[in-house]
Parts: sequence; structure tokens; C-alpha cells
Amino acid sequence: MQSKPNGPTVNGSWTHLGGGYTNGPSPKVSSHQQQVPSSSPAGVASSRVNQGYQQPGSSPLVTPTASGPISYMHPSTSQAAPPVRGPPPPAGFFPPTPQGSNMPPSARIVPQPGPPLIGQPPVSGTSLQRPTPVSGPIGPPPPTSMSGSTYPVSNPSSAFPGPPTLGVHAASSNQHLAAGTQPSFQGQPPLPTSFRPVSGPPPVPGPHTLPGANRVPGPPAAVPPTSVPAQPSSQFPPPSSGVSGASFPGPRTAGLAGPTMAGPGMAPASVSQPGTHTQGFGPQPPQGSTLGAPQQRPGYPGPPPTSGAPAQLQTLHGRPSYPQQQPMQQPPLEPPIGGAPGYDPELHSRMAGLSVNASFNKLWGYEACNLLQSRNILPKAPEDPPKPSLPGENANCSTDIFRCTLTKIPETQSLLQKARLPLGVLIHPFRDVSHLPVIQSSTIVRCRSCRAYINPYVQFVERQKWKCNICFRINPLPDDFMYDPSTKKYGEPERRPEVRNATVEFIAPTEYMLRPPQPAAYLFVLDVSHGAVQTGYLSSFCKVLLEELDNIPGDSRTQVGFVTFDSSVHFYNLGEGLSQPQMMLVSDIDDVFVPSPDSLLVNIHESKALVQDLLTNLPLIHAQNGEPTSALGAAVQAGYKLMSPIGGRVSVFQTILPNAGPGSLKPREDPNQRAGKEILNLLPATDFYKKLALDCSSQQVAVDVFLMGAQYMDVASLACISKYSAGCVSYYPGLHSTLNRSQVEKFEAELRYYVTRKIGFEAVMRIRCTKGLVIHTFHGNFFVRSTDLLSLPNVNPDAGFGMQIAIEESLADCNVACFQAAVLYTSSRGERRIRVHTLCLPVTAMLQDILGSVDQEAVMGMLSKMAVDRSLSSSVVDAREALVNACLDLIQAFKTTLGSGQAAALGLPIPHCARLVPLYALALMKHTAFRVGISTKLDERVFAMEQMKTMPLTYLMTYIYPALYPLHALDDQDALELDDGTLVCQPPRLQLSFENIDRHGCYALDTVDRLYLYVGRALSDHFCMNVLGVPNFLAIPEDMTELPQLATEESERVRNFLSWTQSRRPFYSPLRVIREDSKDRHLFVQHMVDDRTDSALSYYEFLQHLKQQLSK
Repeated sequence: MQSKPNGPTVNGSWTHLGGGYTNGPSPKVSSHQQQVPSSSPAGVASSRVNQGYQQPGSSPLVTPTASGPISYMHPSTSQAAPPVRGPPPPAGFFPPTPQGSNMPPSARIVPQPGPPLIGQPPVSGTSLQRPTPVSGPIGPPPPTSMSGSTYPVSNPSSAFPGPPTLGVHAASSNQHLAAGTQPSFQGQPPLPTSFRPVSGPPPVPGPHTLPGANRVPGPPAAVPPTSVPAQPSSQFPPPSSGVSGASFPGPRTAGLAGPTMAGPGMAPASVSQPGTHTQGFGPQPPQGSTLGAPQQRPGYPGPPPTSGAPAQLQTLHGRPSYPQQQPMQQPPLEPPIGGAPGYDPELHSRMAGLSVNASFNKLWGYEACNLLQSRNILPKAPEDPPKPSLPGENANCSTDIFRCTLTKIPETQSLLQKARLPLGVLIHPFRDVSHLPVIQSSTIVRCRSCRAYINPYVQFVERQKWKCNICFRINPLPDDFMYDPSTKKYGEPERRPEVRNATVEFIAPTEYMLRPPQPAAYLFVLDVSHGAVQTGYLSSFCKVLLEELDNIPGDSRTQVGFVTFDSSVHFYNLGEGLSQPQMMLVSDIDDVFVPSPDSLLVNIHESKALVQDLLTNLPLIHAQNGEPTSALGAAVQAGYKLMSPIGGRVSVFQTILPNAGPGSLKPREDPNQRAGKEILNLLPATDFYKKLALDCSSQQVAVDVFLMGAQYMDVASLACISKYSAGCVSYYPGLHSTLNRSQVEKFEAELRYYVTRKIGFEAVMRIRCTKGLVIHTFHGNFFVRSTDLLSLPNVNPDAGFGMQIAIEESLADCNVACFQAAVLYTSSRGERRIRVHTLCLPVTAMLQDILGSVDQEAVMGMLSKMAVDRSLSSSVVDAREALVNACLDLIQAFKTTLGSGQAAALGLPIPHCARLVPLYALALMKHTAFRVGISTKLDERVFAMEQMKTMPLTYLMTYIYPALYPLHALDDQDALELDDGTLVCQPPRLQLSFENIDRHGCYALDTVDRLYLYVGRALSDHFCMNVLGVPNFLAIPEDMTELPQLATEESERVRNFLSWTQSRRPFYSPLRVIREDSKDRHLFVQHMVDDRTDSALSYYEFLQHLKQQLSK
């Protein structure tokens, strides 16, 4: 059984209060139990580990109750409603997701009761305070609803942690139901996206908002809503009824847009009590009844006109439009006789399904997709990420840098719960950009309250002040900010580059420096044990570094040093005045020390000759080394002591399992259990490397690890030293100079890029959100100093981060929500700089708007990180179940916006913008990180999880769902022309199924880390000769790893496309040609995730499984 930590940890683990999400029963915890202070002891963790900071990938506290049925307590009584019971999930590949009242204890996560919303009285008489941020594990904010109600607690489940959920939901005055629609699904808790517990009894249902009661005063609507008979729609219901499309000035309200109308066809408002819904649905309005629609924000278009709107002139984007009119009652027309002239049966059948509402649904983002009728759902060409619709012309932050899982932010936490989607942002803060405005000014304009940087989404007040878009404080503008450097004029602050660009970089003045900028320093720690020397990596390393020595980032002060180790640690004196390097050996690895520290880290320019001499002779010095042991822990300790005075980067190269001195490890993998469902030993075996990483982080030292062993190396333990020091992990299994040349090529190419890429030192990153939003979970490699400050001793262009967000306070008074990420770092040339990214998104109070604003790639990027956390805290099986539940929750939430008849007619409906979520979820479950039933090495699985946590979204989606292209029919149509005039063909992308593989074809499969060329058995001899340089299929070599440069159009097109694909990312993808009859065919087949395998369903079977679970 996989071991679980007993106390608080800093990454990917839980405290003893509430434990992790486990499969067994948990102790019952009172709803008034206090949180454990951040200073709780942590067992074997050191004092630095137990400083209480949340670490990369860590998850906040969740306190489950004892296992058993879930009871819902009515707020007005002391008796519990009958418990909701359900059968255990049946055995099978995908466990069913319970619906309605049949929810087994392991199906969902319902958080612990917590405090009410700030500014509102608690439900009970007990005064509860919101926990204030401390330097302990970052917990999520207390999820609250507009009514201040709180929720019951259920057992730990397989759904991802998220916002509190409703077991049985009471109708509120904020629910607006369009004619012909069904109210929200009430029986099944939504997909949670927040972790923080809440407290109190279930929500108390209240009456509908009456005119003038608890309403924010404002101008009345131009046309009051009236009762108009609803017209059935052949597609999907309109988002709301009543007057829509108009913008009303004044504050927005969460109630109805107008008074409740009484009259024929208008039923009185009904309030459902907890426990009264047996089918999971609330009361449905009678046909023809309408409720008022919520007001739209000023400057934003409203929803499309609907059948329930008054038959009066409306406006859409400033232009007049007319609502749908009631059709005249007349007998249906008989279709013309089939043989009549002008009759086309196919055209008639297609036109019969069209409706005006379908066009409006597509226009407003409410378009639906029936998954069961869309077999090949993957777009043939890459689609641009969704862009938020914002008023004005301000350019938002690039989607390659900053993306949110939703392009419209829910107004309240309860609305987010109904959407059952994770809310979070994914950021690639140090990405190389082609155009980056660099601003050098004596004054950097920042908010005096929240310290946010001025950006394109602030408002200028009276030309001398500006209103912060984060905390809404009005700040004075300094006089020099009124000067526009481009026009050389005063009085135009809106033309400043800070206000015209969402991504800018400031050259920081001296007040942003704790100490003078230190020189760039690089230390290389190399394994020279017998196993390491046999791989030949040392020769490759020395060759690459000799060639790139002049291209290492830095200035005239750049320093470099070298340390090697086997059973002892070797230092190299490269000081001035020496004719050749001197090696100093320290054999006391239990208490290692640094001899002659002044001459071990030297100026790379002043000692260049000695450095070159060392790199030339280093492979020869250790060529005959027969020492089998490796003292990695002592070597890293020595590197930390050597670098701690100035900080910098330590690059560690390891080939075997450390087995000597501090930090020594023992094999933990059982090869016979690689294909089992229970995956053990995903967590570190020791906290030695975690504590050492925290020491390094405190001294601005980052550690990057290169692992190259053919045997088990315990990546789970060794990766900790990079995870907590903001480093990176690279893994090259089976690297050998003669036996595995492709890995050597990959290592050399990526090492060349690594030593020359841009780097930032002594960095910190702070994420600021609009008031009411709070970050509760971080993903990536870093150390958390406070609730929103990340310590990054090094920051590189390939590091990605994720943050999960909860809605702590209502955003009813906000038109938009903003996120700002600021990275303060020292460049390799000694300049202190600040890079600022700002993302702005509209706020909505409509569930249909939220479901129509899903960024499916960002959602899957966030779910992959949450699945890694679930695997570490509970099990891989639970993570897989949670992915299935995420798909079920999304479909079920979308069904609540449809009428019962329309939902049944659509089969398996899903928002068009989220149509790829089930496909990506299935691919994720078949990925190396989460697959079961297939023999998978533990190191490969753990490394895949590390990639999920740190890889930028641009590359992560291809890593999850590889790209398949046909190469046998390339042409120059729609070709991409590069800057040098080279034409790159753009073949269509295919879904990963052998249904799309032709035996007469040749296909390229891009998996980010590999590039496969699959050749069908019946491939034409013409293609073989003109592209592969062989006469026929049988002449293709089994170990072919590169294409010949032939003077043919086919060869040039294929080579240009493959080269362009490899050059689009920093990861080198070695090419491998695989014949259809090759013994290595499984390397290609395992990525056909749409097809069925012995242990996994096909995509179509997975859809049928989802449909079956939803029908239960």
C-alpha cells in the first residue's frame, strides 16, 4: 500500500486534519472544529519544511466525515432528512457516476461546513470568522453563496476537489427559467472546483424577490416584462426570457429584472424544500410563463431575443432588431409528391431541422454538440483559443502566456458550483515573446492599496487620477506619467505603453533590490561513477559545453564551476595563475566541506583556457573509474555551500540510484506490479532532498536535474530537489552512446538549448486578482512565501504554472474580473526587471454564458494537474474516476440549460466550445501518467506526472493528445510561408484511430518528446523512392532515424514539415521510422487512444459509458 504522510507536507500531500482523499472511512469532524495551526508538527519534516508554506502541487485542507450515508439537515429543524444511499460502484474499467439520489460515498467531494460570506450574518447563532491568511498551507477561501448558506459534508470521493456543492438544492430568487426549459438539476452535486471547507446548515430557501425588496435602486427597465406565450424551439432554448439585449445603467442586481407579473399563464413562485425532489429536478414553469431576465452590464451585448420577449423593437449592438413573432395557426402543409418537379427529399429533410434560434445560439456561444452524432470531432486545422468579448480596443494578454479555464467569470460561487467546472488560470510568465515593450522610468505607477501595476484596464478619472481594476481604489497620477514618449506630448496618459499593452517589462529602480544584482553563476555537478562513464554521457556533455561556452547567458562577471562525484566528491581548482586544473578530493561525504571556495567558482572569461582544458580532459580522467557507488546527496550539499553566497543555478547529472552517503536510496519498484491498478511509491522515499531544496531556495539557488539511468532511479524522490527550488527535471531513460543513439541526440540537442536559453535569477512572482477572487491552490515548481507570492530562484522560458481560483465574494458590482501576474527577476546581465501580464475577463450572472465560455484546452490543462494531485494524495484509480466524473458533471450541467425534450433528443449534449473535453479526458486516462493495466515503469509514470505539472499549455495539449498527420498526399495548398521563404505544408490533423490509417499511406505522429513516421505496408514505391530513398517498403531499414535529403518535391515537403514541427518547441523530438510490420509497432499503436485496447475503452464506447451513467 502506498504510504501517506502523517503530517503537513509542502507539496502534493495533506495534513493529518482531514487527511487526503482516501478510499477508506475518515474520522467524523465537527462542523465547528477549528483549523490546525500552521505550526503543527510534521513528523520527519525539518523545521524549514514545516514553515507552513504550501508547496508546488499541494492541495488545501478538506475535512471529510465518517463514511456512510449523507444526511441533509433542514435549517429549521434539528432532525435530519432520510439519508441518501446508493449501491457501491460495480467493477469495471470506468466506475459509474451516480445521479440524483443514488450517490455512493466515493462519487463526489462535498466540502466541510465553513464560515458564511463576509458581511452577512451566520446562519446559526455561532459567530464564525473567515480564517485569515497565515504562513501555513494555503487553503481555499470559504466558498459562499449569495444567501450566506452553507452546505453539508459527504465522504471523500473520486471527483476533483472544488467548490462546495449542494446535495439537494433549494430554488432561489436568482433562478431564471426560460419557457420550455428545465430547472437546474438538483440531485447530483456539481463538479467541485474549490477546496476550502465551509460550515453551517443547508441553505434556507426564500421567496422570490419582490419589487423594491432588497433591491439596489436603479433606473427601471424601458419595457417591463410581460407574459407572452412561449414558442417551442426546434433547437435549444434561449438563455433567458424578458427584455434582453439592452444595457441598463446603474448597479446590477442579482434579483429579477422586473416585477413578477401575475395573470393568465403565470404561475406563482414556488419554493422547493430540501429533500422534496425525488427525481432530481425542481418544479417547471407552466408553458408560456416567463420570468424577468437579469440585467446586462453596461457596454456588453445582451443575449439574443427570445420567444418570451415582448413583441417590441429591441436593439442589438446599437442596431434595431425584432423579436420572434408568433406564427399564424394554419393546417400543416403536405410535402410535395416525391416525383414532383423541384422536390429534393435530402434538401427537404435538412431544411426541416433549421431554426432561427440555432443561428442565435451560435452567435451567442450557446451552440450545442451531440457527441453521439459527431464521431470525428477533432478539428482538421488548429483552432484559435477563445477570446473574451470585452468593450473597447484594449488588447488582452496573449493566450500563449495567460489563459483562464472560463472566458466569462461567474458572478458568485454558487453559480460556479452549478456550472461544475474548475475555475483557474494557466500562465507561462517567462515565455519568449517577439514584441515586448521595455519601459524605463523613474516612477513605476502602482496602486497604493493593492500594489497592482497600471495596465490597459484601469479607468482614468479627471485626467489626474486612475481607478485600480483590482481593488477599485482611486490613485493620483504622477506628473511625469502625463508625458507620452512616443508623441512627445503632455496630457495623454492613455497613450502610454503601460496602458496600451497587456504585457510589459519595467527596468526596476534600486528600491526593488534587496542587494546589488549578483553575477550569473552556473555550477555543473556530474556523476562519474562506473555506470555513468559506461553510458558515454560525459563525452556528450563536454562536447556540447565546449561548443557553447561563449553563448552561456551572462555578462563580464559570469562565473562557472564544476564538481564530480562517485563514492567521494571532487572539486576542480580553476583559479588564475594555474597552468592546468587541479582536482581536490573530499572523501568525507557524511560531512562534506568546500575546500578553497574562492578558486572553485571562477570568472568564465578570465579562466576560459582552464575551463576548456578541463572539459577536454574530463572524460579521460574518469574513463577507467570502476567505483560503482554514487554519493549524490553529498555532491548537491557541496554545490549548495559553494553557491549560497551569490545564488545561481546548479545542474546535476545522475545516471544511477544514489546509494552512498546522505540521501542514499533503495529500489522500491516491483517489476511484477507495473501493470496493476494499485500504483505504489509515487511519493518520495525520504524528505532529504525536499529539505535540501528549501535550503537552496532560501539562498536563491535553483537545482536542475538530468536523469539518464537505464534502471530504476526513484524519480519521485530525486525530482523533489528541483520541485521546491524552482528547477526543472529532464529524463533520458536508457541513454547510451552506442546502444541508444536517439536518446544521445535528444540529450545533446536539449542540453545545447538548456545552457544557452534565457534565464532569470532571484525571481519572485505575485498573482493579483480582482477583489472577491482568491487563489487557493498552486501548481508548478516553486516555493510559496505567502498566499500569493512564489519564490523562484531561477525562472526560465519553459516553466508553466497553474492556479485554482475560488469566488470568495460576489462580483455583482463588477463588469470585469482581472488577473495580474508580476515577475520580478534579475537578468543574466545584472538588470533588475519586472515583467507584468494582465488578463481581463467579463463577469456574468447566467449559467448558459458560463457553459458557453469554456476554454476546453485550459480546462484539460487544469484537470491534468488536479489529477496528479489526486494520484499522489489518494490513488491513480481515484484520479481516473474523477476525470470521468468531470465529463459527467459538464454534460449534466449543460442539460440543465435545456428543456427535457431537447436534452433527450440531443442524446449526449455538450457545449460546442467543450466538445473535446471527453476525448481529451479519455486520452489522459490512457496516458503514461494515469494508465492502468499496461506495464509502465514507475520512473516513466512519475516523470510524466512531473511534466503535467510544469509543462506550458501550448505543449501540454499535444503531450496529452498527440497530433497525427498524413504525409503521403502533401501539397502546397494553404501552405505556411516562413520568414526565409520556405513553404511548409499544413496537412489536416486526424483523430488517433486506425480508422484513419490507410495501408497505402505514411503518417507523422507528434508526441512532443518523440516524432514517429508510420509507414503502411502498401505504400507506393514512388513515395518510398522519392522520400525514403529506398526502392520499396521491404527495403526500409528497421532502425531508420532520419530522412535522406533528396532533390524531389515530395522529399522537400516532408522534410520541411517535420523540421518545422520539431523547431516549434524547446523539446527535441527525435525521428523514428516505424514500418507496419516492425517489432516496435507498439510504440505507435499505444498512442491510438481513440481505439479499444485490452484494458481501456474506445472513444465511442466511452461516450456510451457516459450516456449510461447519466441515465441512471
